[in-house]
Amino acid sequence: MSNRSKGIILLLLSAFGFAMMSAFVKLSGELPTTQKTMFRNLVTAVIALGFVLKNKVRVFGERKNQKYLLLRSALGTLGMVLYFYAIDNLVLSDADMLNKLSPFLLIIFSAIFLKEKAKKFQLVAVLIAFIGTLFVIKPAFSLEIIPYGAGVLSAIFAAGAYTVLRFLGDKEKFYTIVFYFSFFSTVTLLPFVIAFYEPMTFQQVMYLLLAGSFATLGQFGITIAYKFAPAKEISIFFYSTIVYTSILSMVIFGQFPDLYSIIGYFIIFSASFYMYMKNKQLDKAYG
Repeated sequence: MSNRSKGIILLLLSAFGFAMMSAFVKLSGELPTTQKTMFRNLVTAVIALGFVLKNKVRVFGERKNQKYLLLRSALGTLGMVLYFYAIDNLVLSDADMLNKLSPFLLIIFSAIFLKEKAKKFQLVAVLIAFIGTLFVIKPAFSLEIIPYGAGVLSAIFAAGAYTVLRFLGDKEKFYTIVFYFSFFSTVTLLPFVIAFYEPMTFQQVMYLLLAGSFATLGQFGITIAYKFAPAKEISIFFYSTIVYTSILSMVIFGQFPDLYSIIGYFIIFSASFYMYMKNKQLDKAYG
């Protein structure tokens, strides 16, 4: 199996993990966003620490990589808090679709910061995806647009985090990167959780434990995937998560996207399919 194929399979698995995480976060109900985020990352930190200790590597990675690990963690934490806010205030599939702008933004960021030259068809796909996003957001000058703005910002910060992740490549083990990010976010969010803490029922605790477990699956999957292939080649397959979240949104929450959102989904899926077909042509050309 080629490295690109391995990366695609891992992204599909990661997408399922993150979709389930989103559903359990929403099921946990009316809790502060920072509390949900910290709880989710605490679970991931514990699991990742087990891998770090088992493999007897440095818990916080190499000294030379600290600034990149810190940057990846800071961007990832901001992106996650904004994403959880969007989940709580939007139809689940809308929040997920906006967050999944990150693969397209990643193409741009990789070209700017990593000098991974973007091809013309990739830039066309970015433009198509942006048009689709406007249908999902339905821009209006009202407070209702704030959650949509949070969703878009979550994608921007996520793309930044994944760009740094791509740069780290094989410089650190994947479980070290996951632990570092999870530990960082847990520590930085703890003061906010203490200040605005709300008691949780047993059911809410279980939902957040499950959210953390599925998030770990998603985090490990995406961290390893970008080690196998450049982001511009495989990141588009992360869009499979919208299939999962759309089904979960309808079955569990009885939330159905409106006509404009469905049009937006279709446009963004078209961009994804376009990218897939062009990449297949590249495979044949260089086969």
